[in-house]
Amino acid sequence: MAGNTRQTGTSVTSRALAILDAFDEQHRSMSLSDIAARADLPLATTHRLLGELFRWGALERLPSGDYVIGRKIWDIGHLAPAETGLRQVAEPFLHDLYGATLATVHLAVREGLEVVYLDRLRGNQSVPVVSKVGGRLPLHTTGVGKVLLAHAPDEIQVAALGALTRITPYTITQPGVLRRQLRQVLDKGYATTREEMSLGACSIAVPIHRRDEVVASLGLVVATLKGSEQKLYGALRVAAQSIGRRL
Repeated sequence: MAGNTRQTGTSVTSRALAILDAFDEQHRSMSLSDIAARADLPLATTHRLLGELFRWGALERLPSGDYVIGRKIWDIGHLAPAETGLRQVAEPFLHDLYGATLATVHLAVREGLEVVYLDRLRGNQSVPVVSKVGGRLPLHTTGVGKVLLAHAPDEIQVAALGALTRITPYTITQPGVLRRQLRQVLDKGYATTREEMSLGACSIAVPIHRRDEVVASLGLVVATLKGSEQKLYGALRVAAQSIGRRL
């Protein structure tokens, strides 16, 4: 037994990482006892490691006593290759795309069965969205996610098709329907959603290629695609091709 952990063979590093891993979209701020329970660690061990992580800057403490992820983790995250390379290359084209459409613009990559948002641009008149920079959503519920899923390995597609959670009444939860949509993404070159992640929000997205590999997806969120689908697709395709050439 390493220290006071409930699991044999766990190192100090793995315990600290378990504490950080306890935070997610649904658990942005937590008390000592909540963190201990989610990290499966004794209270005393959790309290000691929280103090060390707080002093280093990995965690911050709210007036209520709850802990949240600290700014230092955010700063380190921006050093990841996906951030420093892809995001910097794409940034001017995202601004051009927003200026041309005034729609919410998303730049995203896939991690496992989730889409991870690297960047987002939106204005006061943009459709409300639930996405956040650094946030994660299920692949099958978003336009950028469907693009990435359509180009994902077979094993990823099989796993995703077996875990189709419903977010809104319009979320696609039938594997056969989604499988047909993914084939259409490959045929048409873009994906769409209609209120599948948020009511009142539709999306359209295209892949970003680096040579023959799809490395990211570029998308727009609008109130409706009626009458504008091909126009938006054209704008997305030009921007994605430009980003791909720079990559």
